Formats: sequence, C-alpha cells, structure tokens
Amino acid sequence: MAGTPEARLESRCLAPPSPPTVKISLWSPASRQPSMEAATAPEVASSGSTLKVKETSPADAEGPPASPRQEAGSPIPQLLSPIEEHPKIWLPRALRQTYIRKVGDTVNLLIPFQGKPKPQATWTHDGCALDASRVSVCNGERDSILFIREAQRADSGRYQLSLRLGELEATATIDILVIERPGPPQSIKLVDVWGSNATLEWTPPQDTGNTALLGYTVQKADTKSGLWFTVLERYHRTSFTVSNLIVGNSYAFRVFAENQCGLSETAPITADLAHIQKAATLCKTGGFAQRDFSEAPKFTQPLADCTTVMGYDTQLFCCVRASPKPKIIWLKNKMDIQGNPKYRALTHLGICSLEIRKPGPFDGGIYTCKAVNPLGEASVDCRVDVRGKGRTHTLSPQLENSGAEPQACMEKGLVGFPFTCSRHWAPSSSGCI
Repeated sequence: MAGTPEARLESRCLAPPSPPTVKISLWSPASRQPSMEAATAPEVASSGSTLKVKETSPADAEGPPASPRQEAGSPIPQLLSPIEEHPKIWLPRALRQTYIRKVGDTVNLLIPFQGKPKPQATWTHDGCALDASRVSVCNGERDSILFIREAQRADSGRYQLSLRLGELEATATIDILVIERPGPPQSIKLVDVWGSNATLEWTPPQDTGNTALLGYTVQKADTKSGLWFTVLERYHRTSFTVSNLIVGNSYAFRVFAENQCGLSETAPITADLAHIQKAATLCKTGGFAQRDFSEAPKFTQPLADCTTVMGYDTQLFCCVRASPKPKIIWLKNKMDIQGNPKYRALTHLGICSLEIRKPGPFDGGIYTCKAVNPLGEASVDCRVDVRGKGRTHTLSPQLENSGAEPQACMEKGLVGFPFTCSRHWAPSSSGCI
C-alpha cells in the first residue's frame, strides 16, 4: 500500500499456461526519479513474471545507480543522519605556540571542539599512532583529552588531532617540547695568568637538555676561604678573562651551563690554580736636602706673677719649644728645687708646670723655669706672693739677694728675730706689723 515504510505491490500478468515461469534474481531501478504510482514493465508483463515495487526516499534517488553485476548477497547501502553542525576544533591560545614541560611533569591537554552528530576524534604523534602504554586519550561529546602522567624527552614532537564527520574533516596541531637541565661544559682549562687577571677556555656541553642554552655562569673561589662567588651570568662565549683578582691569593674556577630548566647539576673545575703574585717594584727616590728641625729652647708662653693664699696649692705654667727635647730645671730664688718634695714638676708636649703644695709664709719669692738642650738654654721668671690672715708675706731684699731661706739665715746668724722684711715687715718686738 502507498504511504507505508515498505509498500509492496504484487501483480501477476496473465499469460498462456504453456510457457515456463521465468525466475528473476537481479533487480535494478526502473526509473531515476521517485514515483508514487505503480508502473508495470511491458517486457515483464508479457513474460508472466512477478514485479516487486519498493518505495524509495529522495536520498536513494540521488545515489549512484546499482551495478548490473552486483550480486544478490551484497550489503545494502545505509543512510547517514543529516549534518547539523560542521566539525571545528577550538585550540586554546596557550597551545598555539610550543608547549614546554620539564622531564617528569604531567601533560594534560583538553581540546574543545564542535560537531553534530559527534565526530570521530583521532590523535597522532609525528604522523604515527600514539603509544598506548605512555599516552592516554579520552574523547567526549565536546572535547578530547590528551594525558601523559610523567613526560619524557621522547614525548616531544608534533601531536595532531583530527575530527572526521562524513566527508568533512578538521585538524589541529600542537607542538610539545619536554626539556631538562643541560650537561656540564667540557674541558675547562686555565690559559694564562698575568697581573691580577686570568683567562679561561671551555667547550660546550654534549647534552643541552633538548633546548637551546641561555649561556654560561662563571664562578671563582680562593684557596683561603674556599667559598664560591659568581663572576658573571648567562655569558654566551666559551672564553673569558677574570679581572680584579686579589694579589697574593690563589684561585680556582668553574663553569655551569644554563637553559630554561636552570644550571647544570655539576660544573668542571680548573685543574691548575691561578696564583696572583705581587710584582716586584723598585722605588728610586731622588736626592733632597733634609730639613733640620733642631733649635735652641725658646719659651712661647712665659711664667705669670701670682698671689696665693697660704695653705692652698698653687701651680705655675709656661710653654717651651726646642729640638731636641730640652731638660727642664726649676729654681726658687736661684736655687734648684728639683729634689724638694714640697714641689711637683711636670712636662708634657712642651707645657711645663710646677705645683707648690700648701704654700707657707716662706714659699713666696722669685721662681725660675730653665730649659737646656745642646743648642742652648732659656729661662723665664715670675714672682709669687703668699698671703695669709689678710697679710702678704714676701722676703726682704737682703734675703732675696742672698738666695737663702729666712730660717736658714737666722740659724747662720745673718739676721736676728725679729728680722727685717720689706714693706710689710719691720723690726719690732712682736715681729710683723
């Protein structure tokens, strides 16, 4: 019946009973365009054969015509669902350039895509199928995941994702680079040492870590401390001159190679030490006349006259200049008082001082400071007056001229008691007036 999925119409044509029945094993389309009416073929109807009519869809009509040699047991072509969305891969921006990972890191790439019905996703590595023992792939409705648990340098290369939907196809390429630390440089040697400089040479490492080198790091260490200090970093040449080395020290050097993963794990050290020796210098001094600083004593600050109170310590000061250092002598009334414990004499940096300890009535007089050296001598004088109970005691001119103490003069009978004093003393029965 017309309108059902499979409507079959059987009609048997009338024919004379004498001819045998013809059995048809090969069927072919009767017309190129679909038709809703049943039609009979005249050649079939005249032979008395059975005609089967099958309703077809427009897609079947556009298909290629069936081959007359097709066998009866061949599979019948299947119809595909209509494509609602073309396949397309949305590659993340970070994966549009080389994706770099270190050895031992995890690679987990999620690539979203579109396509309806679901397209078939396929991964390849450098044009070959993936190694299932190392790489895992998980395809979903809207994305595909590439997973490597521990990346190795052999996993580096170009990975391609292909989406196929019918005759439509979309591809995306991802470059993965797995790197590690480089090997150490080879055959480092000390070429030359001069002054405070040393020249080094070395050869590049055999293994660069699967990536380009960023340069070399040079370090130095002196034998005294044994500590390593960086001289320069990311140096691209294979020879370098280290300068400003300390005179008297011995140095060893080592060189590291560096890439994106960091410095090499080891570094070769120079077999020879660089000994920085002190250069022999000769100093030739021109002849010149040495200045003579010697001079005779000269007082730059004289002694000053003073008046003191009986019982209170008194100090006298003066300044002298001489070369060589002069000998200082203190005199009282022209008599040496160096050994007298009543007086204390000090000299420091040309400053001369004399301390009179608790002066009494007879400590007044003329005090002299005398400086003597091989070139000459000089002296300064001052007058000291001792005042007690509102009176000032000085010696009479006779005693001053004699240079003796009053008590010594009385003992020798030079004067009697009461004795004659100048101005403030007069002969009387009671002594001073």
